[in-house]
Amino acid sequence: MKEDEKVEDNELFEHHNYVADAGQGVLRLDKFLVDLMPNVSRNKIQDLAKAGNIIVNGTVQKSNYKVKPGDEVSVQMPYPVREVKLEPENIPLEILYEDDSIIIINKQAGLVVHPGYGNYTGTLVNALLYHIDTLAEKEGEPDRPGLVHRLDKDTSGVMVIAKTQQALRHLSKQFYDRTNDRRYYALVWGDFNEDEGEIEGNIGRSLKDRKTMDVFPDGEFGKTALTKYKVIERFNYITLVECKLETGRTHQIRAHFKSIHHPVFADPGYGGDKILKGTTFTKYKQFVQNNFNILNRQALHAWKLAITHPVTGEWMEFTTPMPDDMAEVIERWRNYLAHRKD
Repeated sequence: MKEDEKVEDNELFEHHNYVADAGQGVLRLDKFLVDLMPNVSRNKIQDLAKAGNIIVNGTVQKSNYKVKPGDEVSVQMPYPVREVKLEPENIPLEILYEDDSIIIINKQAGLVVHPGYGNYTGTLVNALLYHIDTLAEKEGEPDRPGLVHRLDKDTSGVMVIAKTQQALRHLSKQFYDRTNDRRYYALVWGDFNEDEGEIEGNIGRSLKDRKTMDVFPDGEFGKTALTKYKVIERFNYITLVECKLETGRTHQIRAHFKSIHHPVFADPGYGGDKILKGTTFTKYKQFVQNNFNILNRQALHAWKLAITHPVTGEWMEFTTPMPDDMAEVIERWRNYLAHRKD
């Protein structure tokens, strides 16, 4: 297919369709799509455009096409969209609360929340379908029933799931209006001059690594994001902080703290799995490496979630203790500092 050739046959199957927001500035087609297609790199998008698989307003366009407000962008392939068949799977879940409308769980680290590219089974959704009878269906997202929000695969902590459509609508509005309360514990590299602070900056898909997010100057790219934090305990080289999310962007805490040079401890995606602070002594390096071996994931735990019950209107708070791997590493740092020779 050539540029500007009209698509008039049925040989291609639509996989993605997006309409540019009315307030959006003019943006290259590949940049426009990379933030909307989390599992596709910018190079892949450019290859798709070269192959004639990206259609704007019914016309094939190259990756340097300037997307304008109102443009309808369609990504089409010569094969149908893969249908994800959701099957119940007997995966253990820690249920904190359950009634006819909602279920609250403490998600374990290592559990992917919903099926997607590379993870079509073994997810939280598969586990929920095994443990409960019904989940609210999500329009346009058949592989994410009941999901109101998400946690990263290797982030542990409290999640709420909707059983009914009414609960799903009510809870989704709470998250959108920010009338709920979400708190996280995070171990981050470095120390802070202040006891509390805020990190604000647009978050969008990295233009260099499709698996991570970056913080961009306001208005340039991404979506507005705000994280508030306060120091809980200092260990000279790392710090335990509590984070309160004012927005719910993908990898928000991880991207925000990296942007201020305090990446989350042991986080392989954002550079936290390297020794960034401390001495050059071999003993110290081995101590940190041992901690990485114990905590082989980002040190991030969603310890608290407070919501208004979608039926009763009751304000409900759910908390979970620090998971064993994070708790062990924190105790090791306490002992290290207590016995350190200055």
